[in-house]
Amino acid sequence: MAKQSIFGRVSQLAKANINAMLDSAEDPQKMLDQMVRDYTDNIAEAETAVAQTIGNLRMIEEDYNEDIQASSDWGSKALAASGKADEFRSAGEAANADKFDSLAKVAIQRQMQAESEAKSSEPTITSQREIVEKLKSGLDAMKSKRQELVSKRDELVARAKSAQAQNQVQEAVKSIDIMDPSSEVGRFEEKIRREEARVRGAAELASSSLDAQFNSLEDMGEQTEIEARLAALKAPKTAPSITTGADE
Repeated sequence: MAKQSIFGRVSQLAKANINAMLDSAEDPQKMLDQMVRDYTDNIAEAETAVAQTIGNLRMIEEDYNEDIQASSDWGSKALAASGKADEFRSAGEAANADKFDSLAKVAIQRQMQAESEAKSSEPTITSQREIVEKLKSGLDAMKSKRQELVSKRDELVARAKSAQAQNQVQEAVKSIDIMDPSSEVGRFEEKIRREEARVRGAAELASSSLDAQFNSLEDMGEQTEIEARLAALKAPKTAPSITTGADE
């Protein structure tokens, strides 16, 4: 019963649909790790059961071979005793002949007993051999599945690490975008432009004020000339001197 139970578990695990189990798992990597451990434990248990079953089979086979050998030996003894009885009977020694015939009968009885025991063990040997072969096949299937699990786990771990690395790179790129130095440079440049504009405005304002001062001076000069001309108009006029030719 224990052997059949182990064999049933081996068959069940060997037929497990790993892909479907992974699709339904919340954490496939952890599930694979646990499955690998379960397979490893069950393989060890199955190996122990298979070894025990093989050991039992070998014991039965040894007993069978001993019965076959015993049957052959007792047959030889029966033949030898019967031959000896014939010799005594030919010599007219009936008592000795009967004695060896009795020994031959005992040997034949032992031969038949050994043959019976050997024959009775044959179905058990056949059954045990079938069980051993099935257990070996199941064990090989489990080892194959375990290797498949290990490969899938390793592949999954590698993919997870790759995805994690890609995610870290993307996060780094996002952080660079968020803290883009070019935006800081742009703000600094804009600040300088505003400062430059302010300086130009101040210079333009200063220039306008200077032009106004010069214009004021020009206006004052024009007003002075006007005043001077007005004063000249109002000044008393003197007769112009007339020169003659006699004076010349």
